[in-house]
Amino acid sequence: MTAPRPTFRVMRNGYDRFAVDDAMDRYASEVEKLQKQVELYQKQLEDAENRMKELQRQYEALENSLEAQKQAADNIARLSLREANEIIDTAQKNADSIIHESLVTARLILTDLSKLYGDADTVRDSTKKKLEGMIQELDEFRLPKMPDLRWLNEAEQKMH
Repeated sequence: MTAPRPTFRVMRNGYDRFAVDDAMDRYASEVEKLQKQVELYQKQLEDAENRMKELQRQYEALENSLEAQKQAADNIARLSLREANEIIDTAQKNADSIIHESLVTARLILTDLSKLYGDADTVRDSTKKKLEGMIQELDEFRLPKMPDLRWLNEAEQKMH
């Protein structure tokens, strides 16, 4: 915004003194106003720079904090993974031990069943022989002849 160039009336000893003074007052007032604006802008610029420096410090602090948190999270993840692997290894060893014990127990049970099966076969054969002997004895067993019950009926009638 440029002001139009003033023109002054020419007088005998130069220009119109009052017009020049008036223009000078206006220019001085404009210069003073512009200087105040410049001072205000400089103050605002200084405040903005201070605020920017403060925000940069806060940003750096947040960045450092974020990096520390990231490292802590990485450490926790690494420790968790190591602990999980240890738990899995322990579980695998326990499972292997349980399976081994189960196989040993199953072998013992099968051995006992095999012995019982053999004993049951022996008992069956023995029982079969005894039953065959009993059947033979039963077949050979003869009951005495039953007396004729008519004589008993006759005796009862006589008594009456």
